[in-house]
Amino acid sequence: MTYSEFGTRINNSQKEWKQRRRSSIEKKLGIDEDVQFNVNDVVNHPSHYNASGIECIDAIKAATDGGYEYYLQGNIMKYIWRYRYKNGLEDLRKARWYLNELIEAKEADGN
Repeated sequence: MTYSEFGTRINNSQKEWKQRRRSSIEKKLGIDEDVQFNVNDVVNHPSHYNASGIECIDAIKAATDGGYEYYLQGNIMKYIWRYRYKNGLEDLRKARWYLNELIEAKEADGN
């Protein structure tokens, strides 16, 4: 196998994994299959937070257990605090993402 063929195989494996992950997320969120979203979405699924096949947020959730809600709250505050000075609307969207995640966590707890 040549280096080029190896690179192609790796790229195809990554694409297949992303498609499986996307399908899993769409099913979990109840998103219709016809709805498309950007794979390189810097707010919802930044590629740099998924380097080893697990999203960073999933690892943080597993590691922090009961502290996960505090982690989410801290990130909401951070992105709202800095949006005027750093990334504007993108930071507000990130704050909204963390707020939605916190709401989902509270709803799952029944609170």
